[in-house]
Amino acid sequence: MPDYGHDLRFGVFLSPSTDQVSALLALADAADRRGLDLISVQDHPYHPGFLDAWTLLSTIAARTARATVFPNVANLPLRDPAVLARSAASLDILSGGRVELGLGAGAMWDAIAAMGGPRRKPGQAVEALTEAIAVIRALWTPGRGVRLEGGHYRLAGAKPGPFPVHPMQIWLGAYKPRMLRLTGRAADGWLPSQPYAAPDTLAAMNDIIDDAAETAGRSPGAVRRLYNITGSFTGTGAEFLQGPPSVWVEQLAELAVTDGISGFILAIESGGTADVERFAHEVAPAVRDLVDRERAGSPPAGTPPAGTPPAGTPPTSTRPTGTESTSPESTSPESTSPEATEVGPADSGPTGSTPAEYAGATGLGVVPTPPPARRLISTSPWDESTRPHGPGADADTSYTPAGRAQGQHLIDIHDHLRHELDQVRDVVEQVADGTTDPGAARSLINAMTMRQNNWTLGAYCQSYCRILTLHHSLEDQAMFPGLRQADTRLAPVIDRLAEEHEVIARILNDVDAALVGMVERPGAIGEVQRAVDVLTDALQSHLSYEERELVEPLARLSTGFTGM
Repeated sequence: MPDYGHDLRFGVFLSPSTDQVSALLALADAADRRGLDLISVQDHPYHPGFLDAWTLLSTIAARTARATVFPNVANLPLRDPAVLARSAASLDILSGGRVELGLGAGAMWDAIAAMGGPRRKPGQAVEALTEAIAVIRALWTPGRGVRLEGGHYRLAGAKPGPFPVHPMQIWLGAYKPRMLRLTGRAADGWLPSQPYAAPDTLAAMNDIIDDAAETAGRSPGAVRRLYNITGSFTGTGAEFLQGPPSVWVEQLAELAVTDGISGFILAIESGGTADVERFAHEVAPAVRDLVDRERAGSPPAGTPPAGTPPAGTPPTSTRPTGTESTSPESTSPESTSPEATEVGPADSGPTGSTPAEYAGATGLGVVPTPPPARRLISTSPWDESTRPHGPGADADTSYTPAGRAQGQHLIDIHDHLRHELDQVRDVVEQVADGTTDPGAARSLINAMTMRQNNWTLGAYCQSYCRILTLHHSLEDQAMFPGLRQADTRLAPVIDRLAEEHEVIARILNDVDAALVGMVERPGAIGEVQRAVDVLTDALQSHLSYEERELVEPLARLSTGFTGM
């Protein structure tokens, strides 16, 4: 089987016992503090001795700062998919984009029926799960009222939303051929458990998923492979994950490069803090290093293009190549302010930099976005000539596919923000030109990925500002500390970027104030236009500077940043 080239993630699988609450939360805290990527909990709503999964996940998300949380896996028969979609999206918003959705067709049918749930045969369970995925994705996708008719679930004009603040994925717990085929054609991830899918059975199951993906016109690499594992740090190493950390490293790395497993989630019992420590500090880094070295010889097979969204995610705009960048002029040339100016040397990047450097002349293979050639406002909120610059890479620096993917991920996030900013500008210009009004902008906003339930222009712009603030908060709390620790020479750059985040936050407040003024005085659209122009110049400049300075370090260093 190929290595699909996904970044490696490590996490824990917790049992939500009501009599071990303190120990359970301590394990979640330990996993987050020690840098693990994933925290998951079982979902058995019929079990009287278990905490409710979504209530527990919400508590864990509130207590942690970094790790992604998810049900492992959500019990579909007792969780209506429409409500589940809104619950998952709500927690994603509240946690700052740290939620994925593990989903299962159901089991323990006697217990489910005792709770008033349906008793389904295997074929019916797969049909219901197929319909549920369609329901969930429909409610996560901006648009008009949704109508779906199925044998198990239906929507009769339900309005989509709220929407996740990152492209939330659906990971299926699947074992039988029908479920595996559904995973290949419709899911974003496969999440089996070791007790039910032994390591030597993964290859055959992967074959079914890959064939189904290709039949559906998808790359097999579009499906992340995760694995719930159990083990002990004692033993001879003769059996799977029964031995010292070195045994774990070798066995997990082999699964990564031969079976494409990129997520390893360790079942931990209460009192297992020491196991969390060893898994996070002795196993995970060593597996990443070994897999990186194995991958360095050749590009991974089956890897989807950088920035490929999960199945069902609406497409967003792509970033132009070469020395051009996404700019407001491309959306509405007439909107250029009379103050618009050509960018001088101080605006073109680091001292001595050229467009070729922005185009990846260093051999990195990841292309930071150059600054726009034209500005809308003659003034700037900061002096760009005083921006510090990082040390750069040594001549013999090499990059792994995982490292390049990490650098590209930052650009992909920024491209999404640029695309949404273009849409905000377009809506503002339509209102200013009288071709639409805030209420009539509904049909246009329907197609926007960050659309909110309030259809006014002001509410949409405020929504974008919240998303941008969230992105900067994630960088300040997650990416910057990792880079600062990995290469102390980056400290001046990181300090400057953090300062610019604060400046942009003040500019966003100005946008909010202008929007309030527009509501009170409809003729004040010009104030909104100028505020958005200021935001556009500042954001385009900042994103370009950040990519110029951080894409290469992100590709070179191991920070574990996954972003929003």
